[in-house]
Amino acid sequence: MSRKACHAGSWYTEQAEFLLPFTLLIIIKGPRLNEELTQWLDNVPEKAEDVPIPVPGARAIIAPHAGYMWSGQAAAFAYKSINPDFVKRVFIFGPSHHFNLTKCALSQCTQYETPLGNLKLDTEIIEELKKTGEFISVSRDVEEEEHSIEMHLPYTYKILESKVDSIKIVPIMVGSLNSTKETFYGELFAPYLADPSNLFIISTDFCHWGPRFSYTYYSASPGNSTYLSRVSNKTLPIPIYKSIEKLDREGMDFIENIDHKGYISYLSKTKNTICGRHPVGILLSAIETLQKSYDIEQPRIKFIHYSQSNQVKHEGENSVSYASAYVYLP
Repeated sequence: MSRKACHAGSWYTEQAEFLLPFTLLIIIKGPRLNEELTQWLDNVPEKAEDVPIPVPGARAIIAPHAGYMWSGQAAAFAYKSINPDFVKRVFIFGPSHHFNLTKCALSQCTQYETPLGNLKLDTEIIEELKKTGEFISVSRDVEEEEHSIEMHLPYTYKILESKVDSIKIVPIMVGSLNSTKETFYGELFAPYLADPSNLFIISTDFCHWGPRFSYTYYSASPGNSTYLSRVSNKTLPIPIYKSIEKLDREGMDFIENIDHKGYISYLSKTKNTICGRHPVGILLSAIETLQKSYDIEQPRIKFIHYSQSNQVKHEGENSVSYASAYVYLP
């Protein structure tokens, strides 16, 4: 059973070429997806600070899942960090936006379609996870409605194209988990993260700000925060978009410090609308488990790109933030 690339042609370019009736003329609709991905990857610098790209020892990435016109370049920074030579299997953790889940869910499909080619699912690992009794299976309709995993499939195919026939993926749809459940799944997935042939992809956008998202948190300084419905724009000491970035970077600091407890406390305090908060929580818990149980020292999470869909200056505007990071494990 195949999952269709349902968001191709809307959220990202469809690899569309077809023959006009009764002619041999090939028509290309818009820029080809492969060319777009190549250009975005080529735009990434050869170094992130003093670290060469791709990053030696990168075992996971954090990257956005918005439409490519907004987040395609941001995601490229994460994907360019991957060294494909050692990857045999890819776990993709994406939040469930539409289907009510209190656990994590597994696919019943055997392959996922992308405009570039198909990706095979690792049915053996999926069955192994099912046997724990801690996962549910979702229908293909539910999978096809959700975009958080699909938006990573073309980049996954592209970056691993040289060996794509031998690569298998394990998509994990993550529900609304409490901190205890995040810790549980982090401990469950830690052995898979410890395997250097496995790549983890954590799918998340950062702050969704504005009336469209019912979120107008504003903070000019630590301990001084409010919601803009209570404040006149004329009194704002810094522009709204800078407050949004401050808010996001505070959360990014907890993630870089691999501080799951601090990250949970930050979300509770600010209510930041990070849609992939639970996949991120699972990652942090998995790394903390590796530090305690596998004696892995000095893991590192480093954000190497941050951007916003719109620099908000007025309360009635909206924006979504995108951040990309790599995860190094020794």
